[in-house]
Amino acid sequence: MHLSRHHIEQFREEGYTAVPEFFTPREVEAMRAELERFKREGMLRNVATDGDGKTHSSQIENLQICPISPRSPFYRALPFHPGVIDAVRQLIGDPFVFYLDQIFLKPGGHGSGTSWHQDNAYFKISDPARGTGMWTALHDATVANGTLHVIPGSHREAYPHERDPYSDHHISCRPPEERAVPIEMPAGGTAFFNYGIAHCTRPNRTDRERAGLALHFLRADFIPEEMRSRRVSPILTGPETSGGLNEYGVKIEGTWEHEVNRVLTTRDP
Repeated sequence: MHLSRHHIEQFREEGYTAVPEFFTPREVEAMRAELERFKREGMLRNVATDGDGKTHSSQIENLQICPISPRSPFYRALPFHPGVIDAVRQLIGDPFVFYLDQIFLKPGGHGSGTSWHQDNAYFKISDPARGTGMWTALHDATVANGTLHVIPGSHREAYPHERDPYSDHHISCRPPEERAVPIEMPAGGTAFFNYGIAHCTRPNRTDRERAGLALHFLRADFIPEEMRSRRVSPILTGPETSGGLNEYGVKIEGTWEHEVNRVLTTRDP
């Protein structure tokens, strides 16, 4: 998808931007259908704890699947979506790699949020603006159901992070919440934010579930040296890209539409 000048300038100046209608209704339908499979097959786990970082809560749920690609040919094809590649290229430049994917599902009424954090506290790249998260609403995302919140301009600040007592593995920070902006958008809408932007999601206070899909991309020349030997990150653009053949053993590029059709025609009624 070709982003507008506004989107590109907002990303560069404020560290984030949002595109309300990034994916088509059919693509969103397929994303949800694959999420239903994850639920049926017990692939999501509750990462919420009761304030000690260890005891999984029986009162609240923050359901996560991470990584997704090894367990889903459908989601494995998503980073190769031409619109995704076009948008990410405009925001962080070439060449870039796909780095990580995950889904968080917040059940209605007792779905907990994900605490404030900066992705670069995990990834530790030298310039957080050379990486971007891509957060997609799989259901309509509102303030009531705990949509994504960001702090514009926070990529210019590095906040201390510590172990999050309300998660079994996350870290969290305490940014100036008075500067926070909620991002409300329909299902299929997408927010991009660089690795330095402080962000969180809030609890789901409605009676319907809400899920968000997060993909992460990184300029290939900013992969930390210690990570190069520990992971194979699919190269999406540049002279070394193989369309996924080198990384997965099969070509993934060009399969997105096939995967959408496959998921929609084989899903359980």
